[in-house]
Amino acid sequence: MHHFAPEILLITILSLVVLSDALAARLRIPSVFLLLLGSFAVYTWFRPAVPIDLREHFDTVILFCIPLIFMGDALHLHFADLRKHAWGIFYLAVVAVALSIVAGACLAAFDLFPQITLGGYVALFAINMATDAVSVQSVLSRFSGVDHDVKVLIEGESLGNDATAVIAFFFIGLPWMMQGQIDAGSAALDALRVFAFSTIGGLGLGYGFYLLMKLYSDKRGELFTFVIEAYVAYLLGEHFHLSGILTLIVAVVSTKAWIDRDIDAEERQLERKKRSFLQRMRLSGVLATTRERLEYIYEMASEFGYIAAVVIFFVLAEMVDLSKLWEYRREILIMFGVTTLIRALAMAKFAWFGQRFQAIKPVGTEGWFILTFSGMKGALSIILVHMIPIDYPYRELFESVTLGVVILSIFVYGTVLWAWFTFRPQKRTKIFDTPHNTH
Repeated sequence: MHHFAPEILLITILSLVVLSDALAARLRIPSVFLLLLGSFAVYTWFRPAVPIDLREHFDTVILFCIPLIFMGDALHLHFADLRKHAWGIFYLAVVAVALSIVAGACLAAFDLFPQITLGGYVALFAINMATDAVSVQSVLSRFSGVDHDVKVLIEGESLGNDATAVIAFFFIGLPWMMQGQIDAGSAALDALRVFAFSTIGGLGLGYGFYLLMKLYSDKRGELFTFVIEAYVAYLLGEHFHLSGILTLIVAVVSTKAWIDRDIDAEERQLERKKRSFLQRMRLSGVLATTRERLEYIYEMASEFGYIAAVVIFFVLAEMVDLSKLWEYRREILIMFGVTTLIRALAMAKFAWFGQRFQAIKPVGTEGWFILTFSGMKGALSIILVHMIPIDYPYRELFESVTLGVVILSIFVYGTVLWAWFTFRPQKRTKIFDTPHNTH
């Protein structure tokens, strides 16, 4: 290995980020397209720029990247939006994903993939129903005119969706696939246990870090505190055989929610001179941060997540074998079409609920369309498929199908959204936000 391998890899990553952003602004396309193409091109034709064997160090790379990817997305959620869309996010992130995995597993009756068992179907659909927060943000951030409520639903769904998919994969699909049979009752209880204890643990950590942030008033310290919280939550969740991703998401979201409540109360001058016992317990008279410092934290956390996603794209480029993708082209196209149809139906059901239940805000036809095609796959799908044991006889099928679906979802869904926001007749004003373009 080259003596300066880490430095060379960092130069490559940052150069790709800079060039992709610059070209995306000029070409008026989502930068994730260029990042994915650029990562594959560099890894395939200019290997000296990536002097580290990412497959060999896959576990280390993933451990480093996961907290950064999910932290940035979690920080975008505001407490008021969570409260307003709580039931909608719960349906999209938990109910819809669970039903989608069940619907996918039912396709075993049609022998779409005759090589695998029913447990294999559960695992395969759990892997391929997980959306990618970074890819979605990269595409939608380029468009103006996206309804705020729809954006909140997309962000909340992309976080909770991943946690649900991880639990379904590790605690139901994978054991079932490897053992050939499973006790459905025990598996369901185990999944509920993981969900409950991960949530409780995340809330506890979130409250602890929220109090910790009241001890100092420095934007860099507050940013690093969120980074530390993300890593601690993920590691503790995994150490205690829970869901590290769910623990991380709940911890960061809850810390941010308590901070939002304090800032909102301060801004509205709702604080009373005589505070209740619960208010004193959470030091409500002391702000953990300010609105201005939060903006800095959002921006930096997004950049960290973006860079981590580029590293994952390099892993994807290393895993891509064009000959294998062509060999499994039928299975890839079937999986892509089926998952797209299932997601469209799930989003249609959600839109229907919004018209009939007050607790779920209506999104309309345009909201259904955007929600459907915001289901891009990415980092988590790659991570999950890599976790399949090496001795599983159909691991190659799972890897090829998943990689194909990830690539197709990014380019097809991203292109559909780009075309929609660019050419729809209702919006002929400026489509792209280019805040960095001062020319």
